[in-house]
Amino acid sequence: MSQPHITLKASLLLTLPPLLWACNAVLGRVIAELVSPITLNLLRWSIAFVLLLPLAAPVLHRSSLLWPNWRRFMGLSLLSIGGYNALLYLALNTSTPINVTLVGAVTPVWMLLIGRLFFGKAILQRQWLGAAMSISGVLLVLSRGQLDVLLQVRLVPGDVYILLASAAWAYYSWMLVHPTSEPSSIRTNWSAFLMAQISFGLIWSGLFAAGEWSLGFGHLTPSWKLAAALLFIAIGPALLAYRSWGAGVAQAGPSAAGFFINLTPLFTAVLSGFFLGEIPHAYHALAFALIVGGIVVSSRRRPGPITAL
Repeated sequence: MSQPHITLKASLLLTLPPLLWACNAVLGRVIAELVSPITLNLLRWSIAFVLLLPLAAPVLHRSSLLWPNWRRFMGLSLLSIGGYNALLYLALNTSTPINVTLVGAVTPVWMLLIGRLFFGKAILQRQWLGAAMSISGVLLVLSRGQLDVLLQVRLVPGDVYILLASAAWAYYSWMLVHPTSEPSSIRTNWSAFLMAQISFGLIWSGLFAAGEWSLGFGHLTPSWKLAAALLFIAIGPALLAYRSWGAGVAQAGPSAAGFFINLTPLFTAVLSGFFLGEIPHAYHALAFALIVGGIVVSSRRRPGPITAL
């Protein structure tokens, strides 16, 4: 089977989510004192549900084909809207941002391994090379071009959360394209497909948020600042990012798409630097070249047979 080829359109679709998720990370730090992380996740998806309702209300009707396939959507929403986000926020609460980003850089490897173990997808040698290049770019950003910074990193038990989150996102991405058991009336309608995931995702998010409050970790301070942030998070990192990611994965395939995740720490570093008034450095450009190079190497077509592991 030929490998997916990343077109310009697919590249743009897969680049937008990391940019929006980087904005989400920067904004999340700004409003951390106003709302606890898992409650934030529940609120943003609740707003996204309301915003999407005018477009996708029919999918929730009792006669909709959504309900015979509820197990499928419960699984998709657990891995993404509920599980991934909950684990990510927990990781940020129990580990340092540099550790979380560093451990999260293994996402392309998770994509390759899960595709091989659960979906029978061979791993090409160039994909391993691309993964190494991409992760090197992330390490360059995190170290700020200085090896001593990386040598000071110490992993803690909380980093297990981001490992699980990365694995959940990888499995979710593979489920988007294989097996595609959703009815075509839902699958081909992006708003209906996303609404189906959000609807079940709110169940998971609500359960996790209830646990957060019952354990005494929940807090919420209403303000216009929080309201504006929630509206942006619901429209950008939630609706637009998930829509764009699903369309990009469908075109490029999960293995190739996984490499774009590593643009997130690069965008985060640049955005953080911008808001702090710092000028991007030369290592940002080199890191970008490594990450993009990893994407190109892993997905390019080559004539003749290619050894697979």
